[in-house]
Amino acid sequence: MQHFARRPAAILLLIALATFLLLRGIVPALSKIQSDFPDYLTAAKIVADGGEVGRLYDNVWFQDQMRRYGTSGPAPGKFAPFPPPTALLLLPLVRLAPLDALRVTTGVSILCLAAAMVLLARILAWSLLDSAIFVLLSGYGLINALRFGQPYVLVSLSCIAGYYAYLRGRRAWAGASFGLFAPIKYYPVVFLLYFACRAEWRVVFAGSIVMAGVIAASVAILGWPIHQDFLGSILGNHLIARLSLQDPFTASFQSFDTLFRRLFVLDPALNPHPLLDAPPLQVLGVPCVKAVILLATLIALVRLARRDGRAAVAPSIGLLGVVTLLLAPATASYHFVLLWLPVALLIDYCLAQGVPVFAYLLLGSYALIGFFPYGHALPFEGRGALTLLAYPRLFLCLALFLLGLYVIWTGSGGTRYEQTPPLPVY
Repeated sequence: MQHFARRPAAILLLIALATFLLLRGIVPALSKIQSDFPDYLTAAKIVADGGEVGRLYDNVWFQDQMRRYGTSGPAPGKFAPFPPPTALLLLPLVRLAPLDALRVTTGVSILCLAAAMVLLARILAWSLLDSAIFVLLSGYGLINALRFGQPYVLVSLSCIAGYYAYLRGRRAWAGASFGLFAPIKYYPVVFLLYFACRAEWRVVFAGSIVMAGVIAASVAILGWPIHQDFLGSILGNHLIARLSLQDPFTASFQSFDTLFRRLFVLDPALNPHPLLDAPPLQVLGVPCVKAVILLATLIALVRLARRDGRAAVAPSIGLLGVVTLLLAPATASYHFVLLWLPVALLIDYCLAQGVPVFAYLLLGSYALIGFFPYGHALPFEGRGALTLLAYPRLFLCLALFLLGLYVIWTGSGGTRYEQTPPLPVY
């Protein structure tokens, strides 16, 4: 307490952020069901009741089931593009009333939020105060994860716990943590692939076994046909940001896929004013941009591994975590709670390299992603070149990537974090 008393500005900032989270995220989640959560709960109820799970991707039928169970939200529901194991996520809560189930989910997310703060503080040798402020600076990403009953706080915690276990030499536990939610939310897969490239086989094998177990349970409970439907008709459209019941041009997805579609594909009803009516630029532009980013990432990681050896793990995971969201075909605000571990590791690396300016630039970009007033940007979409202004989250994520890439590329690898003072976030 004496340490905190010397940092009144930090304490005031924490109180402000916590109050904002309480009023905008926690209280609404405890009071009212909104979008997204009904989709998870309805799917679980269908499974628990022995319903026609093979029809989960039938949007009309799924909406009928939502009305039957009384789980309908303010927007039309659907199970797509979730992978089939997602239907098992809320099975323990199916006998509760929908709002009670959301309240339990919110309570679990709050506990995971607190655990994430504690583990990040231990991983990075930050004070718990700084760690808490950093996590809460994810702003509307965290707020919407709670309001919409999304599981991303839990997924983010599993990644943090996996890295913490890795640091403590518990490779099997690390792999299990990374693999647990990978069949439901693909994000942790990139970390297992990284450890495979490093020949950290205990991590990879443990993660693969846990993933295989989740998938096997899903096939055993739901049957193979629904998995076949997912692989044959759902996954491909998801990877190019064509989601059922949603505008394929919307800037809400904040991805290169929708940006290039909005800029270069004419649609008289959905996109009457592109920058150019040149669909080939969209078809070629998206893979070219992503290929350049992937190539730059690969070169930087190889260079880093050769220069820093085992010390390369932390910044590598940081860069890979950011680039995964940057290249995703569709992102929502709540996906960005997954940045807790990657951005924290990149900030830590900047401090280790003696370049605190870049640490603050990373922190500022991360906080802007959390609190940017996106409502003021959306009116620019579909207005030719001004459409670029409708994608602030995409470009802020690009800024995170470029900052991390530059520091990794130019870093000397010679300074240890223990010799560098921790970063105050106030």
